[in-house]
Amino acid sequence: MMSASGRFIIAFNGEIYNYRELRENLRENGVIFHTETDTEVLLELYERKRERCLDDLNGMFAFAIWDLESRELFLARDRLGKKPLYYHHTSKTFAFASEIKALLQLPFIKTEVSPEAVKDFFFYQYIPDPKTIYKNIHKLFPGHWLRTDGCKTELGQYWDVHFDEKSHASLEVIEEGLYELIDDAVKLRMISDVPLGAFLSGGVDSSAIVGLMAGHASHPVTTCSIGFDSKRFDEVCYAKQVAQIFATDHHEFTVKDNVAGNLESITRFFDEPFADPSFVPTFFVSQLARQQVTVALAGDGGDENFAGYSKYRTDDLENRIRGLFPGALRRTVFPSLASLASLIPYQPARRARTLLNTLAVSPEQGFYLTNSFFRPEIWDRIVGAELNLHIREYDPGEVTRQYYRNAPAEDHLSRILYTDLKTYLAGDILVKVDRMSMANSLETRAPLLDYRVVEYAASIPSQLKLKGSEKKFVLKDTFRRLLPDDILYRKKMGFSVPLANWLGGELRPLAKTFFENGSSELSQFFDMAAVSQLWQMHLRGDWRFTQELWSLLVFGLWCRQWQT
Repeated sequence: MMSASGRFIIAFNGEIYNYRELRENLRENGVIFHTETDTEVLLELYERKRERCLDDLNGMFAFAIWDLESRELFLARDRLGKKPLYYHHTSKTFAFASEIKALLQLPFIKTEVSPEAVKDFFFYQYIPDPKTIYKNIHKLFPGHWLRTDGCKTELGQYWDVHFDEKSHASLEVIEEGLYELIDDAVKLRMISDVPLGAFLSGGVDSSAIVGLMAGHASHPVTTCSIGFDSKRFDEVCYAKQVAQIFATDHHEFTVKDNVAGNLESITRFFDEPFADPSFVPTFFVSQLARQQVTVALAGDGGDENFAGYSKYRTDDLENRIRGLFPGALRRTVFPSLASLASLIPYQPARRARTLLNTLAVSPEQGFYLTNSFFRPEIWDRIVGAELNLHIREYDPGEVTRQYYRNAPAEDHLSRILYTDLKTYLAGDILVKVDRMSMANSLETRAPLLDYRVVEYAASIPSQLKLKGSEKKFVLKDTFRRLLPDDILYRKKMGFSVPLANWLGGELRPLAKTFFENGSSELSQFFDMAAVSQLWQMHLRGDWRFTQELWSLLVFGLWCRQWQT
């Protein structure tokens, strides 16, 4: 689209939720609009405010604007990274796209794999910004803009979240403000000229969203849930309970013997290795939702904003214990005790070893170990000599440690929440939801990731997020007026999947093509004899390396799809 002045051209992906308000403000200042779109509003706003327009936007977006007069290109990405934006930049070329595969069509872009990104992938399950799997393709950081005229390129940050400005209000005042803000975020995202519904797991976050939607909707809210054959991983009963409370039009799908037939096609949508196994149920629940609606609201962001994951409680407790011992003692004695514990072949001893190793290191390194999905000793066993030559000294943990150290926060919990917002949320959760929903032509909106909610949550004192053993205390207490206690305070399951069963069952034939073939695609990067040993142990019932094998399988699929 071109601006009314004829000076600016925009390419835009996403939604500006508050565009009607912005449109009215511009109209009052004499702007004449020719369409009813948020794209035109964004374009006219940029013409008047340039990059300062980003402060006014509430939405999920990635866009590029070409200035025909100055011959400058301007790129921007939303605050939290809900929408992707990739670019390639050399002294002679510049290209951008919403998908890596689009850039790979350009003849001047070489598909050279980044060894560091490979290691990042295995330790995080995703590749943290700004890297991609390719050396010369980059992600624009969330909350950033880029301007280039071909000679000079400038990168700027327009937003960050601050955890060091805590509220001193009473719990009652904090909760009232939180309820009103989330309610407004839901209402704003319900503005749609196409059918709209919600994902419903029966957990606190999605249940609160559905409850608020029901209060604003003129007809039953369409809700969709995903389940598994295994009771251990199935939350459908809780979703049904919430659906009954709010009289929704509820739909369910069970993931059963349909993973193997879809895995290869599903993984293609990521364009680079991605191993969070919950992308599988996310794909199927998006597929189910798209049969009913075009837009779905989701509960993403509740755990990162309000400390809902068990790892936050565990890591916070570990840090308190860490403070009880002198650093010299922790660094010298604890690793030795951990080595002794590793000689005892029982689960409690393995847990003791993990705890001792975590306590021996700094808080930021401890949180990296909490977030890491690949044990260093297993990596050292399987990594191929050629790959190791390039990354022997590279430590993926520096990504986590740097965010922790630079966090605008004063307490440990706030620092790890900030770190997760910048890494796990942006690189894993939002990537998973965007790719799997877009694969089904479904638009997903997350009210709990409205930037106003994120900023407000950051201002809430940490002791109101983790209160004793209760995770997400302030959010649960806020929604007691809407949800029953057996939903608010039930044990959190998360979007878990029966990964070990999949690998030993319906995915076994596919896995064999990678793990029992010495010249498979994995052989470019790994010692296949060592990989095969892990696989044989899994088949014999030793499931300790399930996560590592899953990551190897997903990486092998990416190699097969994109490196041939």
